[in-house]
Amino acid sequence: MASTETSPASCKVVLAGTVAKSLLSEVSSGLSKLQHAPHLVGFLANTDPAARMYADWTSRTCTENGCRFSLRELDREELESAILAANADDAVDGIIVYYPIFNNRQDQYLQQITDIRKDVEGLSHRYIFNLFQNIRFLDGERGLQKSILPCTPLAVIKILEYLRVYNTILPYGNRLFGHSITVLNRSEVVGRPLAALLANDGACVYSVDVTGVQQFTRGGGIKERRHRVVEKEGWDLKDCVPLSDVVITGVPGEAFKFPTDLLREGANFGPEVKEKASIYVPAIGKVTIVMLLRNLVRLVQNRESTLDPPEHASESGVS
Repeated sequence: MASTETSPASCKVVLAGTVAKSLLSEVSSGLSKLQHAPHLVGFLANTDPAARMYADWTSRTCTENGCRFSLRELDREELESAILAANADDAVDGIIVYYPIFNNRQDQYLQQITDIRKDVEGLSHRYIFNLFQNIRFLDGERGLQKSILPCTPLAVIKILEYLRVYNTILPYGNRLFGHSITVLNRSEVVGRPLAALLANDGACVYSVDVTGVQQFTRGGGIKERRHRVVEKEGWDLKDCVPLSDVVITGVPGEAFKFPTDLLREGANFGPEVKEKASIYVPAIGKVTIVMLLRNLVRLVQNRESTLDPPEHASESGVS
């Protein structure tokens, strides 16, 4: 990572496609060890162009990498029954629903009825609970069944690993110790889970949204097992961005312009900051799709390790 003490001579632009290619080798290795080609079923029950594009990317990436993909387009009122049928279908290894559907709590209900053994997006309660509690395995000390993480936050983690922000000298689970990271957006889909994941890996994270700033850490010297959250009363971007060597923006809409004058020289990773950043990753979509495949392979591996996973997760283990 570039020094933060002097202005970078140039900003290195890293494209998501480059990172994605490096991660596909892990997916290919996992696929080669499975007893069959995994079958992912996607449900499209809206007219959102972004959902259609995501479905097309999913189809193409699955086909190119030895996975089966079926897109099932249907009326939203039929979706509940379709998910339950896919849950019971042994020929289906993974399920993805292209949200939003109802754009209310009904969508949360649909997330929860998806069988966790087929929840490729990691949106079920058990997986979200594990994420925030820093529980990394489903099967306790056996350590054979890894918990599934949401694809977009996981994609950001993998990009940071690719950029060597993670310090591999440190023990697994603590490899972001010493880093301060600002995450703009605290949505329940991306921003808050991402802040929790980064803090659980040892970082000091400033989570920023319109309501203010929250600090996510595992305490001084990362002594806590999981992150804690502290409200930073009166703080805004000007207080936390200058402290951060990594800045991640996830603000929907083009109207928001990041105040690049707040950045430390050489700060690492974030849109619209090429004037001062040492590394700039403009988008992460292609990495997100690869994480979808990674999760699909993980689900099949988990099912092959045992047909009846334990009801309660363990606090031991790492991801």
